[in-house]
Amino acid sequence: MRRGKKYRESIKRYDRSASYELKAALETVKSLAFAKFDETVDLSVKLNLKKSQSVRDTVVLPNQFRGEKRVLVFCKPEKEKEAQDAGAAFVGAEDLIEKIKGGWLDFDVAVATPDMMKDVGKLGMVLGRKGLMPNPKTGTVTFDLKGALAELKRGRVEFRADKTGVVHLAVGKVSMDSEKVAENVRTVITEIKRKKPADAKGEFVQTVSVASTMGPGIWVAYKEE
Repeated sequence: MRRGKKYRESIKRYDRSASYELKAALETVKSLAFAKFDETVDLSVKLNLKKSQSVRDTVVLPNQFRGEKRVLVFCKPEKEKEAQDAGAAFVGAEDLIEKIKGGWLDFDVAVATPDMMKDVGKLGMVLGRKGLMPNPKTGTVTFDLKGALAELKRGRVEFRADKTGVVHLAVGKVSMDSEKVAENVRTVITEIKRKKPADAKGEFVQTVSVASTMGPGIWVAYKEE
């Protein structure tokens, strides 16, 4: 893929083969950012996983950088008030399902009570493709709507390893203090390590890198403890 002129210029300004201490790596990312908008800082963690193994969970980042999420809740009438009081932007059952079937997707995350999943499952092709399908593994299928929404509003995000064993996750903005982004990175890596499969062998975290939306990746010096 042919890169733009600004990208090609940016990779000349640092040692592409070097690994940097985390804060230094983030400072390098900030210094190389060239877009006119406030670029997102992305974290990539390569894991030592077999094809049969997976890593997936959620994490609450200590330092937030995104606006409040619009949460949709699928629930029966008796749980509607709890969802509304907890701050859900949209609450309903069959009415919301029909609306989504019609193409409406004006929300950021969906939560469902377990007794709604049979009906919500009919939206698999739509919500699954957008990464919006409620899932027990990510805490978005639950009767504890108050607790789930509280965590989502605090900034709970999902992470998962892709088919190549890499976890990609946004951890901050270029405009943020590097130490705050570093704290987010350390929190994510700690949670990833907690999800290490019991039968995983060898060094679990193989490589760590950070990059801005438009900029090049910077290797982070990482050693498993």
